[in-house]
Amino acid sequence: MIYSLSRSVFDPEKIKSQIAEKKSEQEVDGFWEDQKKAQEVSKKLKSLENKLSMYDKLMKAYADCEALVEFVELDAGDEFYSELITSVKALQSEIERVKLQTLLKGKYDANNAIITLHAGAGGTEAQDWANMLFRMYQMYAEKMDYKITILDTIEGDEAGLKGVTFMVSGENAYGFLRAEKGVHRLVRISPFDSNARRQTSFASCEVMPEIDEMTEVEIKPEDLRVDTYRSSGAGGQHVNKTESAIRITHIPTGIVVACQNERSQIQNREVAMKMLESKLVELKESQEMEKLASIRGEIKKIEWGSQIRSYVFHPYSMVKDHRTNYETSDVTGVMNGNIQIFIDEYLKKSQ
Repeated sequence: MIYSLSRSVFDPEKIKSQIAEKKSEQEVDGFWEDQKKAQEVSKKLKSLENKLSMYDKLMKAYADCEALVEFVELDAGDEFYSELITSVKALQSEIERVKLQTLLKGKYDANNAIITLHAGAGGTEAQDWANMLFRMYQMYAEKMDYKITILDTIEGDEAGLKGVTFMVSGENAYGFLRAEKGVHRLVRISPFDSNARRQTSFASCEVMPEIDEMTEVEIKPEDLRVDTYRSSGAGGQHVNKTESAIRITHIPTGIVVACQNERSQIQNREVAMKMLESKLVELKESQEMEKLASIRGEIKKIEWGSQIRSYVFHPYSMVKDHRTNYETSDVTGVMNGNIQIFIDEYLKKSQ
């Protein structure tokens, strides 16, 4: 089984050849002068090296299991049998993880992800929920060794966030996090209600891939409305003294993007334009694929009542994904970023 899996998913000799090819490209005179191309080659090289490392790890685990089987067959005792059982379970888990990697075959699955969280109706309670989700994704990114860059924030009136846009950078970030697109529902005793009543809050999560390459999407200058404003985020005194933040509205579609993370208006405009291009590409893809099969997996409208997942803190503890019916009572673990199992179940079902 392990060899058939390795042959179908990995071709180590081919991967080694591709790694050597990418390294040769890096050694060509003037390679680093074209920063965009250099980044693309480096990104591909890292992906290939990670894939080869995954293969080596899998084969080593298999060899260890084989060695333990030999000891057990020699009647080496319960200690080796117990170790074999543990090793086999670990190998099975690793095989499942590798299988999931093979499900990420979408055009943009390997790309970084740009996520926007919006608080729903409900004032402070919903804004606090949006902030809690933001923390959950920060914790998830840390576990996955991903990097988070905040692009835009709108603070809540009293607490929490009305909205936040951030980039999650790392291999397959979009492939995994596209599973989070939709409405997230919270049920709990509100800490903002003096009567300690149970409240239901909603927040929507938009996920789009960061687009690096040139696309067929045409953005006409006359279709854009550009507004500047003072940043409310981090960055020191400079951002609060100048109108460096940028908001761009694409008039034909009504899509709005904003960025205030960078120090200059020019930098913020570049990032905002990149975000707009990503949203337009995703919109085009979804329109084309709705008739067949979308790159975004199951498409759900971002509207209240069509939540993808419920987080119940009271009167019992449960997090349930309504698309896969997977649920857990470990609410604390989920809010601390343990959401990969939900993503895995979604990927399996989407196939």
